[in-house]
Amino acid sequence: MSYISNAVEYGLHCLLYLVGSPGESIDASTRELAELQGVSSEYLAKIFTKLHRGGLVAGTEGTGGGFALARRAEKISVLDVVVAIDGKKPLFDCRNIRTGCAVFGSPAPQWATKGVCSIHAVMLEAEARMRSVLAATSLADLMTRVAAKAPPSFTIDISNWLRERSTGRRGTRQKSARG
Repeated sequence: MSYISNAVEYGLHCLLYLVGSPGESIDASTRELAELQGVSSEYLAKIFTKLHRGGLVAGTEGTGGGFALARRAEKISVLDVVVAIDGKKPLFDCRNIRTGCAVFGSPAPQWATKGVCSIHAVMLEAEARMRSVLAATSLADLMTRVAAKAPPSFTIDISNWLRERSTGRRGTRQKSARG
């Protein structure tokens, strides 16, 4: 099992689709985002429930409802997304194997159990560094990387695709409110 789940990858892609141009707010339903990525809308709904609880997206309910970023892209870190979706779980679960060496007998000598296990210490350092990188990288940073790689038309195409569907969603909501 991966430390960071596939749900985080889908969540990050969805959030990038909601970034839009500076000053532009894009909203989309989980159904639209699922169609865009070729994944089940039920799966994305579960991810968005966690993103909403984590304060990363704001939603509107009902037939025409959707989600938008709850904060500016610069204020949402990759670590925020990881924690919202996967929780704050450790990278490594030390089983304290050092105490069970057959050579020691029982109990293990004090020198063998003194302080933090050397392997665990390396894993703690690795986790701290990884969290630091994830915390220092925002959705805006990721969007900059995508923009440098993709043709300029890509972000416009995504925005237009979502806007067209959003207009259809809102039209449905307005018609049902009148009807």
